[in-house]
Amino acid sequence: MKKTNSNIKIIVLSFLLLLQLIFRKIEKIYYNKIKVCVCTLGKNENRYIREFVQHYEKYGVDKIFLYDNNDINGERFEVVINDYSEKGFVDILDWRGKKKQIYNIMNDCYKQNYRSYDWLIFYEIDEFIHLNNYSNVKSFLSEDKFRNCTLIYLNLVCHTDNNLLYYENKSLFERFPELVPDSKLGGQKLEVKFILKGHTPNIVIRNIHNCNNNIPNCNGYGHNNKISNIYSTELDKKNFYIDHFYSKSTEEFINKVMRGNPCNVPKNYDFERINKYFAQSEITKDKIELIEKRTGHYLAYLKNMIN
Repeated sequence: MKKTNSNIKIIVLSFLLLLQLIFRKIEKIYYNKIKVCVCTLGKNENRYIREFVQHYEKYGVDKIFLYDNNDINGERFEVVINDYSEKGFVDILDWRGKKKQIYNIMNDCYKQNYRSYDWLIFYEIDEFIHLNNYSNVKSFLSEDKFRNCTLIYLNLVCHTDNNLLYYENKSLFERFPELVPDSKLGGQKLEVKFILKGHTPNIVIRNIHNCNNNIPNCNGYGHNNKISNIYSTELDKKNFYIDHFYSKSTEEFINKVMRGNPCNVPKNYDFERINKYFAQSEITKDKIELIEKRTGHYLAYLKNMIN
């Protein structure tokens, strides 16, 4: 009797294993029918582009369209990711020397590729998608909960500078594991970035955080929530979000400020970014002095806030 029961268990387990293998095969075939690309731009980001590319390759995207917005005589992405370019995973497009081009780039990428891709991801080089319990972005985007969504927005969850003053040759996730604590989030507001469904004509992108079109949208749970300006009404820091390395170290943050901004922004935007940096990371004398020295901006008002 015991032997019979043991044989039944073996048969049942074998059957379940077979079903699992069949399901994975069907799943793979189904996911492979979905085409997903990333649209991004970069300037002076050779240090980070390889980690970005590897991250999205690991998540199963089909192509990255990288708009090279470096200065005419500036660095070139081909120096560090030529292997990805040669095998066709990254297309590097020449937008060198052009100023305040982010909206033109986003709209160009959508216009050129919406017929060929089912979903287009619009994240920048310091933004890394995080999908808890999903190893492949296609399995996430193929969920039935997104059937009626044209736009999917995810929260930007920022990392602090981990009190690092200078660049280190390590991955971003190694150097900056600490997230901005809830106490610093200012009313629990989190900015959003979006993924757009392909095969949808007449989309015009006017905002890097929200498409500003009257189109059906939802968050990572498939919930249809309104976006207030650049913020979502339902926060998610646990399952479906974007790891945002806004500042990195103080030195790298200064480089970010000095390279300018691809959007049309007010003249005092440097100070807005500096205030945002210190809203997320600890204010110290060393950081303030380094920013003052490199940028020429006088930050006496911040020195008065040091504990």
